[in-house]
Amino acid sequence: MTNKPTFWLRCEKKEFERRAALTPTTSKKLIDAGFDIIVERDEQRIFDDAEYEAVGCTLVANNSWPAAPTDVPIIGLKELPESEEPLPHTHIQFAHCYKKQAGWSKVLSRFHRGGGTLYDIEFLNDPTGRRVAAFGFHAGFSGAAAGALALVAQRKGAPLGLLTPYENEGAMIAQVKQLLGGSGKGVRALVIGALGRCGRGAVDLFRKIGLDEDDIVKWDMAETAKGGPFDEILDVDIFVNCIYLSSQIPAFIDHAHIAAAGPTRRLSVIVDVSCDTTNPFNPIPVYNINTTFDKPTVPVAVGAGNPPLSVVSIDHLPTLLPREASEQFSADLLPSLLEFPARQTAPVWAQAERLFQSKLGEAAAVEGL
Repeated sequence: MTNKPTFWLRCEKKEFERRAALTPTTSKKLIDAGFDIIVERDEQRIFDDAEYEAVGCTLVANNSWPAAPTDVPIIGLKELPESEEPLPHTHIQFAHCYKKQAGWSKVLSRFHRGGGTLYDIEFLNDPTGRRVAAFGFHAGFSGAAAGALALVAQRKGAPLGLLTPYENEGAMIAQVKQLLGGSGKGVRALVIGALGRCGRGAVDLFRKIGLDEDDIVKWDMAETAKGGPFDEILDVDIFVNCIYLSSQIPAFIDHAHIAAAGPTRRLSVIVDVSCDTTNPFNPIPVYNINTTFDKPTVPVAVGAGNPPLSVVSIDHLPTLLPREASEQFSADLLPSLLEFPARQTAPVWAQAERLFQSKLGEAAAVEGL
C-alpha cells in the first residue's frame, strides 16, 4: 500500500450480478488522477480481470476485502451478504437499509459495532438534491424488456424462465422483438414515473421494440395525484412502476381492485422496477418477495376463472445490460470519487455522512446499542 488515495473494488456476491461500481475506464481516470485502485479478481464480473490489470490496477484475491487495511475504502454495488460480523471499513455501496427495509437495523448495527462508515450510493446527492449517479435508465430499460419477455411467456402458458445478461442493447432489443413475433405492435404498456431516469428508460425500450406511441401510456406525479387504485392499470398488458418512494401513498393497484376486474382484465404483467418489496409503504401490495434472474416472476393470486397475472420484482435489473449500465453509472460517479479525499468538506460526501450518522442513531435505538 502507498500513501496515495485508494479505492478497493470488491467482488459482488449477489447471484447473477455482473456489474461493477468501477469499470476499467473509470479506474484508469482515477489512476491518472493519482489514486491507487485495488481490484478483487471476479469471474462473475462483466469486465475481465485483465481489463483492470491493463490500465494499472492492482489485482488481489476474490472476496479478500475483510483483510484490507481499515483506512482503505471498499467500493461495491449490492448489499453485503448477511452476517453478524462488525464492519470496521468505510463502505461505498447500495445498502438498502435507510428506508427501513427488512433487516435494516441489523445491517447498520454492524457498522456501529465495527466503527465503520457507510456512504450509501442511493443517497449521494449534489447540492440541488439530485443523485450524482444512478442506474435508473438501465433499470427501466431492462425492466421493460423483462416485462415484455414475461408477457410472451405468459401467452404461451408458462412462467418466464432464466434471464441472462445481454452483450449489448442491440442484442436485447433484437431478441425481445423476435419473441414478440417481430415487433411489439399491439402491446399496450403504462409507465408510472415516466419523467424520471427509470421511466425514460422503460419508455425508450417500448419504443425500440415497436410499440405504437399511443400504446405507451406515460404517467408521472400529475396523473397519480388523485390517488389510486387506478382502473387504467387494468387496461394495459404491462404496467411498469418506476417511482422513487419516499413516503406513504395510496396503492396503485391491490388485490381487491384486481378481483373486481374479473375475467375482463387486460393487465398481464407488473414490473416493479422500484422494488420496494419489504417497504411498509409499497404501493403495489400484491406480492411480497423479490424475484430473481432464474425465477423472474411471481404469480399474483387472481381467483378461479380469471386471466393470470405475474410480477417481475428483480432488484438488480440493470445487470441485464451489465457493461453499458456499469460504464454509464461509473462515469457519473467519477467526479464525486475524485473529491473523496476531501470528503469532510465535499458537499456530496459530507451530506451522506451526516445521513449515515442519523440512520445509525435510529438503528442503535432499535437494536439497544
